[in-house]
Amino acid sequence: MLPTNCRVRTPARESIVKPFCLSHGTLECYDMRKTRLFYEEFLGLECVRHGKPAMAVRLAQRFHIVCVEVGEQLKPVNLLNHWGVDVSTRKEVDDAHANALKHQEKYGIRKVLPTKDNHGVYSFYMEDLDHNWWEVQCYDNGFQHDDMFDFGDRFAMEDGRTFEAEEELDIRVVTP
Repeated sequence: MLPTNCRVRTPARESIVKPFCLSHGTLECYDMRKTRLFYEEFLGLECVRHGKPAMAVRLAQRFHIVCVEVGEQLKPVNLLNHWGVDVSTRKEVDDAHANALKHQEKYGIRKVLPTKDNHGVYSFYMEDLDHNWWEVQCYDNGFQHDDMFDFGDRFAMEDGRTFEAEEELDIRVVTP
């Protein structure tokens, strides 16, 4: 469950920028009306249209996504660029998966991948009408965010990169 106080104490850093929070991210959509229906009715997100070409999207935290309508200029992303939505139980993941398949046409969901245990969570991925990817996940130990940072680095930056995730998720990553 989400802690009542979502603010965490971060260690002092010698960075150039001294931010107090990570405030927002951005994604693109073809048509804000259709996208907003998916976000509100399917994903349960709160949306407000704060500009003619854009709306802000959030869920339970002081972090939001700015969704910008760009029409046919939209640039699709691959599954590795996804947004995560946490639910409390594995059954809720299964129910969300069944509903993604059931309502695929209504909300323009392009792909729904199978549920699986993957990288410490039980989840599935889906590609929405705007080629944005969403992961609906359950972390059995509570709130994954806390554990991820409490555990600290588990690999050194010198450790080589592997391609297990890409192979497991059947995605092709183009490297320059």
